[in-house]
Amino acid sequence: MNEKLRQLIASIAQPDGAAALAASEHLDQLTKPPGSLGKLESLAIQLASITGVDKPEFDHKTVMVMAADHGVCEEGVSAFPAEVTQQMLYNMLSGGAAINVLARHAGADVKVVDVGVNADVAHADLVDRKLRMGTANMAKGPAMLRTEAEQAVLAGAEAVAEAVKGGTRLFVTGELGIGNTTASAAVVCALTGLEPEIIVGRGTGVDSAGLTRKIAVVCRALDVNQPDGNDALDVLTKVGGLEIAALAGVILGAAAHRCPVVLDGFISGAAALAARTLAPASAAYMLASHASDERGHAAVLRELKLEPMLHLDMRLGEGTGGALSLHLIDAACRIMREMATFADAGVSDGQGAAQR
Repeated sequence: MNEKLRQLIASIAQPDGAAALAASEHLDQLTKPPGSLGKLESLAIQLASITGVDKPEFDHKTVMVMAADHGVCEEGVSAFPAEVTQQMLYNMLSGGAAINVLARHAGADVKVVDVGVNADVAHADLVDRKLRMGTANMAKGPAMLRTEAEQAVLAGAEAVAEAVKGGTRLFVTGELGIGNTTASAAVVCALTGLEPEIIVGRGTGVDSAGLTRKIAVVCRALDVNQPDGNDALDVLTKVGGLEIAALAGVILGAAAHRCPVVLDGFISGAAALAARTLAPASAAYMLASHASDERGHAAVLRELKLEPMLHLDMRLGEGTGGALSLHLIDAACRIMREMATFADAGVSDGQGAAQR
């Protein structure tokens, strides 16, 4: 393993139990019945354990969109042609994509990183970390070299480190790449042992014949490459994508800086499984934003032992579900900072008094 990657993994600390306890005790002092704010309370406690601050505040939030192309598109696995990656990249950089709209609404920045788009893309706002012009066709052999998978992971972590220097303390995983639900399905199957028939979904909206073809392609990729499910880098090398590997790096980088990382949908979930395999401690820093309508996402969330905040039948990707969940995260933080305690408000806390 690359020494920089080894050091990154070793730098991920366990969550802060003292901060979590302080947050829990503060919640119980607020003017409400204990636990009555439900999942907002558990969210507040997790945010405290991640950051080491009992009342965290996230003034700067960034959606990290990793972009790359996939050679497996040659197999007809998507309803859209591969050149849509480049076209949507420019749309995103111009502020016209769904993630731009939802991030603006949530007060978050969008940072777009090219780690493997199959085109020469130039834009003032694009972060260029291109490692190759898309992956090879995983149905015929490895998607990339192991060194490229390692460099993609590090590219994601380095993008996080740069954003942290700029003040970001909370990250959302986003992605762009036609064909990436196929690669993600293969990654999930390799890391979990689940069958492609359970995991492979319609992605961009392929019809029934397309879904059957997509399942067959994932089966062929797994058979041809025989990825080692205990070695996340081997899985990413053989059946992954550059942006999936980079998202694993975003997750590891966020964890190394004690920043919450909000997972979007299915592709982000595949990256999260890879990150957890590389660094089990990183799982404590993950928040699940929504339950994607992509078929395999529910299984991914079960594997990660994460419960999503939202159920909106979305399957766009880009980080859109993650951006929407930022409103709930802000709400949990405001409760911690702005809600009065029983003592502050002069309200009886019910101890030794009549039932509410």
